[in-house]
Amino acid sequence: MKNILITGGAGFIGSHVIRLFVIKYPNDQIFNLDTLTYAGNLENLKDVENANNHTFLKADINNAEEINKLFAKYKFDKVIHLAAESHVDRSIIDPLAFVRTNVIGTVNLLNAAKECWKDDFTDKLFYHVSTDEVYGTLGETGLFTETTSYDPNSPYSASKASSDHFVRAYGETYKLPYMISNCSNNYGPNQFPEKLIPLFIHNIVKEKSLPVYGDGKYTRDWLYVVDHTVAIDLAFHEGKIGETYNIGGFNEWQNIDLIKLLCELMDKKLGRETGSSAKLITYIKDRPGHDKRYAIDATKINKELGWKPSVTFEEGLSKTVDWYLENETWLNNVTSGAYQKYYDKQYL
Repeated sequence: MKNILITGGAGFIGSHVIRLFVIKYPNDQIFNLDTLTYAGNLENLKDVENANNHTFLKADINNAEEINKLFAKYKFDKVIHLAAESHVDRSIIDPLAFVRTNVIGTVNLLNAAKECWKDDFTDKLFYHVSTDEVYGTLGETGLFTETTSYDPNSPYSASKASSDHFVRAYGETYKLPYMISNCSNNYGPNQFPEKLIPLFIHNIVKEKSLPVYGDGKYTRDWLYVVDHTVAIDLAFHEGKIGETYNIGGFNEWQNIDLIKLLCELMDKKLGRETGSSAKLITYIKDRPGHDKRYAIDATKINKELGWKPSVTFEEGLSKTVDWYLENETWLNNVTSGAYQKYYDKQYL
């Protein structure tokens, strides 16, 4: 039996990783650490929250003393670190919040792991989940590989780049066993509606405007969250210590083309006249430092570990829309209160 700590486990990607590990590895004890900020929601885990091998720990990775006590008490063998501030727009408003969580929080976890494991790193692992945004922006051609130079352009991506560097530095300096994966844009069930797809699903249902930055011709590679969790599982159990794995969907879309596809899909599922949702598209002032294009080359994880996406984007998007339409109460709950004030300030 292993004691596996998963940080950010009540968040979007984290809740899917928790679910997969709790169900797939009943002989491992899965510790779910989350401070339950606006994007952390225990409703994401109702189906597994009472499992015998799932323990929820409400804690903040920014609190080094608290994290050290948890490592001392539970003797975690391995860590999957997902807890992060992740929304670029918020990072522009409050960069220091991203420095505290993504940089200091990561170093707190690294220090706690190093102290707990006491230089006996047998069967130990610090798995750090990062983003393709650390690589900066691409032109019309090319892909990000694991050896692409870092060139972050937003406070968010700079904070994640810093956390990646600290993880590698602890590997080199202290020989802490680590692994890093950098993923493209995730989508799917349980995603907080500050991100494009759930935000626009919510707005279409409510017949609110669909705010599109600039000309809408920014390109992203989209990855279904369930496919991402499978890749994390594979890398965590079969990957090589000290390696980086890029995880992407081989699935590039310009924002405006994705939005139009989503509008067509929503019209069909809501029984509305074709073109009615597209009329909600509203172009707004571009955000500062907006990267033009991201695209991941996921060849390495495909060749070494046999991973590839299981669904097409059209299939994954349809599943995602169905989930949000079937879970409207969840969506309404997370879009009330403080979030609505933030939305009004940022997009209206």
